[in-house]
Amino acid sequence: MIDSANLLTIVAMASVTYFTRIGGYILLRNRQLSPRAMAVMDAAPGCVLISVIAPNFVSSNPADLIALALTVAAATRLSLLLTVLIGVISAGLLRHVMG
Repeated sequence: MIDSANLLTIVAMASVTYFTRIGGYILLRNRQLSPRAMAVMDAAPGCVLISVIAPNFVSSNPADLIALALTVAAATRLSLLLTVLIGVISAGLLRHVMG
């Protein structure tokens, strides 16, 4: 069973990601944005995800480093959803196997 603190953290991160994405559209819904501004708005949730996985770059846990490498490799070829799934699944499996 998942620890309540972990569940709360996941829900909070999901909420921040959602509100980051939707907040800009709500605040700027009546304005015409430049293509550059639209690109920034589309990239905002990715920035939140990067801030979550960035600590793994300095991890000494081999399972985390392998999962990070797999995620980076997936990001160069696959969509964001598949990349996130590969990152989460590989981290979970490798942490379980490598202990």
